[in-house]
Amino acid sequence: MDDNSYWRKNLWILLFGTFLTGVAFSEVIPFQPLYISQLGSFDKNALSIWSGIIYAVPFLVVIFTSTMWGRFADRHGRRRMVLQTSLGSAITIFLMAFCTNVWQLFFLKALQGFFDGVIPNSIALVATGTPRKKTGYALSLLSTGYTSGFLVGPIFGGFLVRLFSIRISFMLTGLLLFSFFALTLLFVKESFQPDPAKLKEKKQSTIKIIKSFSNPRFITWILIISISLQIMNNSINPLITLYVKELMGSSGDLSLVSGLVAALPGIGMVMTSPLFGRFSDKHGSNRVLTIGFLLAILFLFPQGFAPSVLFFGLFRFLTGISNAALFPSVQTLLAKGTPDNSTGMAFSLNQGAQAIGICIGSILGSIVSSIWDYDMVFYVSALVVLITFILVKWKVPELRNNYNI
Repeated sequence: MDDNSYWRKNLWILLFGTFLTGVAFSEVIPFQPLYISQLGSFDKNALSIWSGIIYAVPFLVVIFTSTMWGRFADRHGRRRMVLQTSLGSAITIFLMAFCTNVWQLFFLKALQGFFDGVIPNSIALVATGTPRKKTGYALSLLSTGYTSGFLVGPIFGGFLVRLFSIRISFMLTGLLLFSFFALTLLFVKESFQPDPAKLKEKKQSTIKIIKSFSNPRFITWILIISISLQIMNNSINPLITLYVKELMGSSGDLSLVSGLVAALPGIGMVMTSPLFGRFSDKHGSNRVLTIGFLLAILFLFPQGFAPSVLFFGLFRFLTGISNAALFPSVQTLLAKGTPDNSTGMAFSLNQGAQAIGICIGSILGSIVSSIWDYDMVFYVSALVVLITFILVKWKVPELRNNYNI
């Protein structure tokens, strides 16, 4: 495939589409604890636990469905997977507006997990349809789509909650995802020819799937890194609104301020992701990964002793810069480490790894904050990243700086 083929058109459409998806998924996350509090009577500890459970349940489902959808994508095409998951997610999230108790929300969040896969399949579609020498650029650019969506989403959601209600935000979220489904249906193309061997392939365990790759040890460590990064982010994300509320006391507009704070990592990531992408293509993704690890450790610890919302917001912004180095690097390393006919499965395995990390992180954050307080969550998250960084540098020679990957 040459540089003049349709990969550029797909990239820009999926960039816009993943932006809409980022908005759709992120606009309700900061206000989920507020919505849960409307569905029952909960004390502080119970609200923290339920916030973690509701946040984690879709990702728990993803752990068991990601390889199934990855196999489907490699057999029938990534475009078809993007269509199925965007439509299913649109309907599920729209229905969340009508919940009357926390168990209904729990069920719909589980169903949302079943239809999860819009972003990883968009990534796989771009990764397989882009010339290898442009992969770092394309995936870094695509990451700005969904991360800028995650950035705009909480701010957009904050204004919606202030003007209307949380329930209205769920309805609009569903409509946004449906618009992505329509864009993909009308404009995205994929030159997909199913591999006869893949069609005849029987269901395999995750371990056997990983062993089928040319470098299973390297892929395994990439998946471990994904788990660690998601623990880092998602031990914190479900509790952002509650932590901001504690820092603010009883003054200020909680929904608007928490939305802005939740958006700041996205702002940092969008501003710096293209720079890291160009550096990656020139000097290697492993070097960018090292930079990201060091920055993440440096920026996480101070958030635990934040004296004010302004201080906390500044370091959330800086965390976004570390994410701009970490997440696209993992995706680029995964794309370069797998053949085209298995990229869908590789990214689905990565989605499953991310889901494991999100489940562990959200439950860990809830438990740690209920036993001690919110500040301890940041120290534990930084420790997880530090341990992962040491293990990676010790155990994975391909991710040391003397390699150029």
